[in-house]
This record gives sequence, C-alpha cells and structure tokens, in this order.
Amino acid sequence: MTDADALTQAGLTHADFTRLPQPGPGVFAAPLSRPPQVGEDWLEPAQRRYSAEDHRIWDELYARQMEVLPGRAASAFLAGLERLDLGRGGVPDFAALSAQLGALTGWSVVPVPMLIPDHVFFWHLANRRFPAGNFIRSRECFDYIQEPDVFHDVFGHVPMLADPVFADYMQEYGRAGWKAMRHNRLKALGALYWYTVEFGLILEPGGLRAYGAGILSGPSEAVFSLEAQSPNRIMLSVDRVMRTDYVIDDLQPSYFVIESFAELYHQTVERDFDRLYRSLPPGFTYANSAVIDVDDLLHRGTQEYALRGGRGSGAVPV
Repeated sequence: MTDADALTQAGLTHADFTRLPQPGPGVFAAPLSRPPQVGEDWLEPAQRRYSAEDHRIWDELYARQMEVLPGRAASAFLAGLERLDLGRGGVPDFAALSAQLGALTGWSVVPVPMLIPDHVFFWHLANRRFPAGNFIRSRECFDYIQEPDVFHDVFGHVPMLADPVFADYMQEYGRAGWKAMRHNRLKALGALYWYTVEFGLILEPGGLRAYGAGILSGPSEAVFSLEAQSPNRIMLSVDRVMRTDYVIDDLQPSYFVIESFAELYHQTVERDFDRLYRSLPPGFTYANSAVIDVDDLLHRGTQEYALRGGRGSGAVPV
C-alpha cells in the first residue's frame, strides 16, 4: 500500500469530511483511554442530569464573569451571550442551545465525557459540532480547573459560535486537522487554536477586547490579558503562532491580537498549510515569552509574573 492509499483509507484526504479520520501510528498525539459508554465519536448518549448544586455553581460562575467582562469581552461574544440567553439560570440544555445556534450559524453543541482525541475533535468541528464537557467543576475547583468543564466550554466558547465569520473559522480549523495529521504537526495546529480560540484578543474601536474562551471563562485572565504589564501583546501571524510554545496551566506570557474575525478567517483559509507543515520542525521554534524581530508588537511585557514563579509561587498577576 502506498502512502497515498494509507491516507485515503484513514480518511485524511476525504474531501467531504464525513468520515472520522484515523491517525496512523506515526502521528504523535496524547494517548486517551475511551470510556466504555462512548463510541468512536466519543459522544455521550445524553447530556447528564445536573444537581441543584451543579446549577448553583453555574449561576455563581456566570454572575462572577459578568462582573468582569463588560468593557473587556469582545462585542461578538457579548452579542452571542445575549442572543443565546445563557444567563437564564442553571446549566443550559444542549438540545435547546443547539436549536438556537443551529438557526443562527448551523452549529450544535454535543456532550463529551472529557478531553477527546485530536482527530475526533477535528471531525466534530469540521461538521459544525462543538464538543462540550458533560460535567461541571466542584466548589473545590471553583477558581481554576485544568480540564475544560461545561462552564468553560459553553459559556466561554459557544457565544462566539453565534458569529457567522467566527463560526466559519472554527469549521475551517477542524478541516485543517486532516493536513496536520498527514504531516504529523498536531502540536503546531494546537498552538493556533490556543492563541486564537482559547486566548485570542481583538482590536476593536473601543480598544483591546478578549474573544478567547480561556480568558472569558476566568476572572483573573480577563483582567491580566488586557491590563497587566507582564504579558506581551503581539499582532497575529499564523506562521509565527504555529511556531510558538504555550503554557496550559497558568496565565499566558504572550497574547496575539487580530483586527477582525474576517482577517483571522482569511489568514487561516488562504494559507498553504501543506507548504507550511513541510517547513516546520517537530518542536516549537519560539518560547511562549519570546519577542522576535518580525513581530508587530503592541506591548512588550515585563514578564514579571512569570519570572516571580507564576501561579505556583503565589505571584501577583501584574
């Protein structure tokens, strides 16, 4: 069997993206053990039944964020939050939310038990399905949870899917996963997601605003990303971002800024990723705190927070 035959059999060159791709043994990805109640699509049979305490936790998290986000969240996020009425009380029902979202942009929200494998995640995004964690954090993890829960996924991500251009970007990102697997560059594509969908900033007429779910779902990062002196703020270049390491368990040393979602969409869709992946090394080229000579720099950070030890040291995020 030729390499091309193997890629076709794995679904990595299937143009309509209806087949679940199967990464080959040479593709490096995190090993995840599939729970017995889910199939190869990793979808839960149904959204879980939340307790009264679960619903209270959602409401308290929602209220806390809404004290922080006005004047800091992107206008598209706030508009999506209002259109989907996520503050109506308690954890939203995925079926009702999908009906609303489907009418707006053709997306749906589907329940998954935990973090899911990259190839499955790409497949769902390519088909305009957003996988959301089917659990909510406990009070012991109220301020910080490393694995994304239903609050992070639904409150942080779903309002942006009501914006037509961003919704199209997310689908194109999912489709880009096929090429990342073909070239064994999942980490590079993950960096693009990290610095846009999770921790992206946008330059609006009123100033910098956050659109990344990792910022919008946590009070500390919402302030830190926009107002602190520590982090760099750099205009986005897809090639630059995909060569840049990132930190998953602390506030970011650098944030990347777009001028519009249309710009983000075109930078991604119009880039020849096959050519880019052939030029990328297996690892990252730039540290997450680096400023390089080609950067369009809005703010050079002091990196004080990271240099003092970050979250583990109790450093003040300044």
